[in-house]
Amino acid sequence: MLQGRSFLRVSDFTQADLQNLVDFALHLKDLKARGIPHPYLQGQNLALIFDKASTRTRAAFTVAASDLGANLEYFAMGDMQLGSKESVADTARVMGRMFDGIGFRGAAQEDVDCLAAEAGVPVWNALTDLAHPMQMVGDYMTLKEAYGKLAGLKLAYLGDGRNNVANSLLLAGLILGVEVAIVAPKALQPSPELCALADQVSDRYGTPYRLTEDVASGVQGADAIYTDVWVSMGEEDQLDARLDLLRPYQVNAEVMAQTAKPTIFMHCLPAYHNRDSHKGRALIDQYGEGATEVTEEVFQSDAAWQFQQAENRLHSVKAILAATNGHLFVPGG
Repeated sequence: MLQGRSFLRVSDFTQADLQNLVDFALHLKDLKARGIPHPYLQGQNLALIFDKASTRTRAAFTVAASDLGANLEYFAMGDMQLGSKESVADTARVMGRMFDGIGFRGAAQEDVDCLAAEAGVPVWNALTDLAHPMQMVGDYMTLKEAYGKLAGLKLAYLGDGRNNVANSLLLAGLILGVEVAIVAPKALQPSPELCALADQVSDRYGTPYRLTEDVASGVQGADAIYTDVWVSMGEEDQLDARLDLLRPYQVNAEVMAQTAKPTIFMHCLPAYHNRDSHKGRALIDQYGEGATEVTEEVFQSDAAWQFQQAENRLHSVKAILAATNGHLFVPGG
């Protein structure tokens, strides 16, 4: 049972927990498509505390709360005293007495951990510097939609292997039986601490993983190739150095062909792939077509599943909120 639990990192959960959340998200997607109401959080009040910009995550929480019958209040960091005039712990104690659950998106994992420890209600990690756990339920839901299963699949992640998405993809994949290859330059491979945790998870579930600098061998046999922006929020001053390292890891048609099998492309978005955004245009004009993490050809191809991923954020967020706060019987391991 997940009732009353916070959702802070994927490694807090068992294989059965994550499998059930993926399947529950698929079920909720079907209910919505058929117009069947599912107000599992009727009458609840939920808070979102975001100090990072968000499109998909905020939209997913907003629609999920509405579909579940809950009221949602959004707080930007400038709207409250969190960590400035008031400690995170004190804010958590106040918010937990007024709201039934709290979603947090911010820079520090220790902040969301503190909120969860002190609020007395479920806290959901909508992204921190170290982890993006709610994204993972939607991502592996998407992979299951594409292939009808998870166990035995292979996912190759290309790019910055130290970022929060790569960290969570690796651990969630190992828990769910998906072999993960992190294909990245040595300087941008997962931290020793993350690798130690990955080793434990790999041993527990018998799922292999691989870290490699070699693109061709890393993507061979992959059922999905996944990438993310090369410079995360707050790292813009590192752009030149990051591009020098990551140009060989661009996802293009040649890389997709190196899997030697039908393969889907995944991206958590937003993506740089053409000149149609201000930042994308500036990036390509200054550094050339090789400065984007994915080419326009791949991004617009039939193999691209990034917009299914984006939609599935809604259903996966909804599943997590309902399973942890809806007094449902969702089996766990």
